[in-house]
Amino acid sequence: MTTTPATGEQLGAVLVHGMWHGGWAWDAVRAELDAVGVPSAAVELPMTDLASDVAATRRVLDEFGRPAVLVGHSYGGAVITAAGGHDQVRHLVYLAAFQLDEGESVRNPLAELALPPTRLGEAMRFSADGTEIGLDPALAVEFLYGDAAPADAEAAVARLRAVRRDILRGVPAEIAWRRVPSTYVVCAEDLAINPDLQRAMAARASDRLEWPGGHSPACTRPKAVADLVASLAGRAG
Repeated sequence: MTTTPATGEQLGAVLVHGMWHGGWAWDAVRAELDAVGVPSAAVELPMTDLASDVAATRRVLDEFGRPAVLVGHSYGGAVITAAGGHDQVRHLVYLAAFQLDEGESVRNPLAELALPPTRLGEAMRFSADGTEIGLDPALAVEFLYGDAAPADAEAAVARLRAVRRDILRGVPAEIAWRRVPSTYVVCAEDLAINPDLQRAMAARASDRLEWPGGHSPACTRPKAVADLVASLAGRAG
């Protein structure tokens, strides 16, 4: 975990990254939050299985020591769905994320809708024993960072790491959004998670927004992300 120091007992933000990423994915958002005085912490997920990622997030919430807006990007949505019942969480933000319901995993959300998958599967590269998944760098740039500045996209993709295949099957043990207010941000040109699937999951949230752009707004529009989180922190606080 990396934490921004702050004084007082104002609401802060705990940020949960997506698959293949790390806490570094929030650096630009955290700089914007710093500028408006919102303390933040970025979770470093082990990405071995959903239960371990949830436990890591709950530990950060314990250590954060103040009420927080809990933000999840992409796979991080599955994590905050289960971890969001922590007593320090005041609001959930799903950023192009998996707002799962009972019995769902990131592999099969809203399967009854039969929505077409994106091409992200083309980028996946499995280890020899099939237990880990990485990404082809060139396709990762296209699918995850297609609307980012080329230098930013290449720098981000260079930091991606393989994950355990088990995280695809993880089912949240708790559905926190049923009792914690939530906001869903749909990314309308997302090439990694079908925007129509996002819209269907967003129907579960208390509030819904739709932004232009691709899958990684923490990179491409960090101020918009920070402004949303700061606004929610102010309202929830």
